[in-house]
Amino acid sequence: MTNIKLILIRFIFSFFCLFSAAQNLYAETEISDILKYIGVNDAIIVSDPDGKIFIEKNADKKLIPASTLKLLTSLSVLHHLGPSYRFSTEFYIDKDLNLKIKGYGDPLLTSEYIIEIAKILGMKHKYINDVIVDDTYFKKPTVIPGVTRSLEPYDSPNGALCVNFNTVSFKYSKGKFISAERQTPLLPFAIKKINKTSAKKGRILLTSDQNEITLYAGHLISYFLEKEGITRRGEIRTGAVDIKTDRLILKYESPVLLDEIVSRLLFHSNNFIANQLLLAVGAKISGPPGTLEKGVSALNDYARDILKINDLSISEGSGISRENMIPAKSFLKILAEFAPYRSLMKHNGPEYFKTGTLTGVSTRAGYIKGRDGKLYKFVIMTNSNGNSAEKISKRLCSMLGD
Repeated sequence: MTNIKLILIRFIFSFFCLFSAAQNLYAETEISDILKYIGVNDAIIVSDPDGKIFIEKNADKKLIPASTLKLLTSLSVLHHLGPSYRFSTEFYIDKDLNLKIKGYGDPLLTSEYIIEIAKILGMKHKYINDVIVDDTYFKKPTVIPGVTRSLEPYDSPNGALCVNFNTVSFKYSKGKFISAERQTPLLPFAIKKINKTSAKKGRILLTSDQNEITLYAGHLISYFLEKEGITRRGEIRTGAVDIKTDRLILKYESPVLLDEIVSRLLFHSNNFIANQLLLAVGAKISGPPGTLEKGVSALNDYARDILKINDLSISEGSGISRENMIPAKSFLKILAEFAPYRSLMKHNGPEYFKTGTLTGVSTRAGYIKGRDGKLYKFVIMTNSNGNSAEKISKRLCSMLGD
């Protein structure tokens, strides 16, 4: 009986050894299949839940991260400002009954919230003279490398006082232009710009030229103030708050917490939001006015001091610039720190991820929930024209996912 048991144990042990070897061979075959898609201008790195790297190719080569860079920007902002931080916009009255509006870079100051602001102010004042808009908290204009003067939303300019992402949506109906958004009126200020185009519908992008984005904010806020019964007797112009003489009547704090802003930033991959946050951090760390240089410096300091990354090149915070460069191995450190915030990322099946796309660039970074229930970190950076990070990640998910 004892011999039978011994034979059975040896058989079972041999079976599991063969099964384990077969599994390893299968995994090695899958890894080889994945690596064949990584060219000389591409990189991949994958680590297990304990941080052990088991897939790696060209991981030390500095490549363009595109919009996956937003993960680093988000980490820096969450670190410096905190997940519960709220952006504010201040409203003052001066001795001449002028209403002064000072912006602090709120990236989500939209019509929905301006309506709420107007209702509050409508209970405080019924008459004002000029509306004076103050955008001095950020340096102007702020030129972001990689941003062009197109009419695309991803090229929206940054500023301390911006509304509706500096865009106006419109359409042509019954012989005239009207707003394509229910909550936002189509103001004469915007119609003048629309008339200079040949478009009958779509979205125009406001620019930093001649204080256009700031003045539009003043016109839109003024419109909603008048809807609440506030009479404006003067003009809408730029200026600055004098905290010694002007009286603060409202400090409006956004109802949207920073972690929710980051979630929207990552879901929509919004370049405007990314660099608004970068400028805000720069102003917080180094003092106003917020500048691109201060924001980039804060980002580099965070990467060096907290993440121990010393081999990246950063020129802005959204990833739109091709001057941004980082090795995949260093990017893995970003993912290790971002893991507690992974729920803010897009989620599909076993994968939490952030993508990046520029001409000839396709990147993807995130986490895959394995069959063992643990998280595997991955970075895929393809800088070869025509290559697809998504195609490679699908193979990874098939190999690791539950």
